[in-house]
Amino acid sequence: MKYLSVKEASLLWNISERSVRNYCAKGRVAGAFLTGKTWNIPENAEKPERSNKSKPAPRTLLDVLKEEKRIKAHGGIYHKTQIELTFNSNHIEGSKLTHDQTRYIFETNTIGITNEVVRVDDIIETSAHFRAIDEIIENANAQLSEKFIKHLHFILKTGTSDSQKEWFAVGDYKKLPNEVGGMETTLPEDVAREMKKLLVAYNGKEKVTFEDIIEFHVQFERIHPFQDGNGRIGRLIMFKECLKHGIVPFIIEDTIKMFYYRGLKEWNVEKGYLIDTCLSAQDKFKLYLDYFRINYN
Repeated sequence: MKYLSVKEASLLWNISERSVRNYCAKGRVAGAFLTGKTWNIPENAEKPERSNKSKPAPRTLLDVLKEEKRIKAHGGIYHKTQIELTFNSNHIEGSKLTHDQTRYIFETNTIGITNEVVRVDDIIETSAHFRAIDEIIENANAQLSEKFIKHLHFILKTGTSDSQKEWFAVGDYKKLPNEVGGMETTLPEDVAREMKKLLVAYNGKEKVTFEDIIEFHVQFERIHPFQDGNGRIGRLIMFKECLKHGIVPFIIEDTIKMFYYRGLKEWNVEKGYLIDTCLSAQDKFKLYLDYFRINYN
């Protein structure tokens, strides 16, 4: 075995002699040893990587969703998210489409064979919900704004029977008072002001937490800014904000909607009802990430 001096190694590796000595002293040069005060470095030893050399950031869920969306991948987490989020969020709001029909619309733009009557609005809103998910993926890192929220509503409700009603504002705040779960919501003339207040308070947070996102959702649903579609828009916003802030997102499934409704109603009394429901939903989404081998904290 031929050995190099510190000077020879520095010339070979194009670094200073001091750096070579430091690498040797820290045991980062395989096979190097001292003879007195002289370092002997194997001629085939590899130059150590700089400890402060920047490493590529690990791929996040958002990275994977964007990539799978771009290449139109089927069978991955993007495909899973589109179907599960759309089916469950629409079903909570009364859609009669089955899980398979939702999947067929996404995969083939058909609803499959059925003996039952299918509402045209269910089909339109399902297809629109897929596009709305694409919007939250592409704009996940953008600051939440009234303009973006209204844009989601425009996507969701354009072409539905609601859009043909003179009093129904597609992509804009409601014109008529409405209730949710028997509770009064913000009056139409106050919606713009309350939404601005909500967004200023939320966007002003130094660090957004899981609870902050849920709190925003509760306040959004209590304002109920749109004539219809508030639940679906609100759940899309939660998913988007989780992606933005590196929090594992979640899907409120139709099977737990009563716990979800209870949590919304009882938020001021006991926040744990809704937080626990969302944590349970998050655990379910983590199982998807584990299956697709996507890292998360």
